[in-house]
Amino acid sequence: MPNEKQLSEKESLQLNTDMIQKVKNSYHDKGVGPLLWGTVVAIASFVSYLQLEYDFKLSFDIWLIVLGAIIPQIYLINQDKKTQKIKRHEDAALNAVWLVYALTIFGLSFYQSFAPNAAEQIMKTYGWQLVKHQIDNSKPDEIISPFTPSFYSLYILVYAFPTMVTGLVKKYRPMIIGAIIAYSLFIVSCFTETKYDFLLGAISALACWFIPGILLRRMYLQQKKSNV
Repeated sequence: MPNEKQLSEKESLQLNTDMIQKVKNSYHDKGVGPLLWGTVVAIASFVSYLQLEYDFKLSFDIWLIVLGAIIPQIYLINQDKKTQKIKRHEDAALNAVWLVYALTIFGLSFYQSFAPNAAEQIMKTYGWQLVKHQIDNSKPDEIISPFTPSFYSLYILVYAFPTMVTGLVKKYRPMIIGAIIAYSLFIVSCFTETKYDFLLGAISALACWFIPGILLRRMYLQQKKSNV
């Protein structure tokens, strides 16, 4: 009887352990999502900073790689739904948060691309123009197109949102710290030039996603190896 009781306890413990491991192996715990977003956003932000700092342009819009990341994001979430044996409401909620985040980034990019042109057309119908005037009259007045000042600050603010939610739900401190860093850099970006906003955005992406993603991926692979 004692041996049977001990065996039963071991089996029960093993069953609970297997269940915990299956639950933990969700999309958000593998580090794939954070690594994906951390990589593309950091690259796009840093390249944008370099373009403004050294006055050059690429033959394509570097931010297309960020919009392109939405496709593998949706694919990975769908794959996770197929392979994950144990469903949790919190994972479904986090999937929704990251999907809404991706759509929000797309919406901001769309606004930034088309809103200034639309504003220019509206201004023309009223006979208005934006003019850059040097206060010291060192240069002649110059007609300029409408633009959104320090717009990338809003991106940094949005970066912090899914990171903080994921960190709080998963009780994952690196993401919580990363989100706090992003919120802090958002405040700083409100007082800096646009080119430095992009640099702050790259730092935010590394703090929010890339570094936590590396740590998550390492833990997941170690966990997977120990369960083999």
